[in-house]
Amino acid sequence: MPSIDIIVPKAAPRLWQEIVVQRLQADGYDIAVSHDAGSAAWPAIVNIALALERRIFRKRGRALVSPASEIPAKVRRESPTLRLDLTGNAAPSPVSTIALRFDGSPLDIAVATAVACGTLPVIEAVLDGKTVVGRALPMVDRRESVALGLEDVFARAITLAVAVVRAFVENRSIMQELRPEPPLIAGDPAKGFVSAYLTGALPRLGNEAMRRVRFRHAHWRVGYRFVDGAGVAATCELGNGWSVLPDKGDHFYADPFVFQWQDRHFLFVEDYPHATRKAVISVVPFDVDGKPQAPRCILEEPYHLSYPQVFERDGAIWMLPEASASGKLTLYRAVDFPDHWVPEAVLIDGEISDATLLEHGGRLWLFATNRDGYGSTSDTLVIFHAERLVGPWRPHPLNPVLIDRRMTRPGGAFIRDRSNRIFLPMQDGTLGYGGGLGLCELLELDEQTVRLSAPRPIDAVGDWPYPKIHTLNRSGRLEVIDGIEAVRK
Repeated sequence: MPSIDIIVPKAAPRLWQEIVVQRLQADGYDIAVSHDAGSAAWPAIVNIALALERRIFRKRGRALVSPASEIPAKVRRESPTLRLDLTGNAAPSPVSTIALRFDGSPLDIAVATAVACGTLPVIEAVLDGKTVVGRALPMVDRRESVALGLEDVFARAITLAVAVVRAFVENRSIMQELRPEPPLIAGDPAKGFVSAYLTGALPRLGNEAMRRVRFRHAHWRVGYRFVDGAGVAATCELGNGWSVLPDKGDHFYADPFVFQWQDRHFLFVEDYPHATRKAVISVVPFDVDGKPQAPRCILEEPYHLSYPQVFERDGAIWMLPEASASGKLTLYRAVDFPDHWVPEAVLIDGEISDATLLEHGGRLWLFATNRDGYGSTSDTLVIFHAERLVGPWRPHPLNPVLIDRRMTRPGGAFIRDRSNRIFLPMQDGTLGYGGGLGLCELLELDEQTVRLSAPRPIDAVGDWPYPKIHTLNRSGRLEVIDGIEAVRK
């Protein structure tokens, strides 16, 4: 295997750096570790603030930015194939060197200040100080907390570092652009963080605490309408004519999928009781007049279920719900539609979210997000392919295809327009989870290549009262969406 030198801080390395070393070792690379004595530990005030937040949010275990014990040095005699600089301070070398930059800064402390300010950091992998060979736009799920936000960002620093090393070794690095040398870091990092924390992070934390006293953490509403002709996917506007699926307020419905069977429409939803905080899958049959009947639970597991994608194939009706809490993606088969389902096969192991099926080019494909061990479930796109529905499913060699909060988590089934172009609704996490939805066109897909267009945002204009949406589906004349509402406790 190729030889890689990894440069880490000698004093007070952080857990995320240690994990990068461990993952690359686990991948079989010949790893040597050297120390950069000039790398400074994070200021004590930063560590204190983060530790207090983790206690407030009852987070146990070590944070990704927590100081680690010294990562042991391991030397080599011959020259390495590549150097990976995890400090931002490595001396120049004739050996190709990849370093991470955080909003243009070589120092990871910049992330703490950025998250405290309320901004969403961008991580770049830069080759030899000039050329960007990888980029990550991490999703920050809990923006009221700096400590939890840092967990999301540095989770994707790990993902990006491992991915760009693999791409370099496999000679498929994409040289994106030239970048100037990073600016010199001026000022005291502790003072910058304290200022950002007092003026940005603390007010957000206080506002969120007050909101949670009065309102539920989240409450989704499902909308439906019967339309002839163009719908949301064609116009990229929500438009008018929406009705809200009623609920009693003690639970919500979300992630709507529709399926036609024997000339009737059936709506499948995530059914989340606030008391249990664990969702089941329910079905809402529509009568011949297009009126929804009472929802009823049709699938429950010991873990949370959502995103109930239902489809017909090979003479059977199937459901592929999201169940990332189980650590696996399970395919279910209907034995008495729509009420009884049995597990047929485990397709993929891992924390896979919102896997969405596509038949294309003579193969089956699944687009999904992968948590990759840490951080958000909404920013890392992975793709798998198979010849049969039950598998075996193989990962695409470009995984992770994207690390981008704007266009990686699917928000509904694939859509084919009249020109046979293929689109996938993608969640946009720029404004937070459920903040919006866009349509990405699938430009190219085979066993070596993936190309998606930039998302075209869906405009919330119309009579739907909850503009923050994250699911869009349609079957025949029945079109469904969902949106988040502020509901008092």
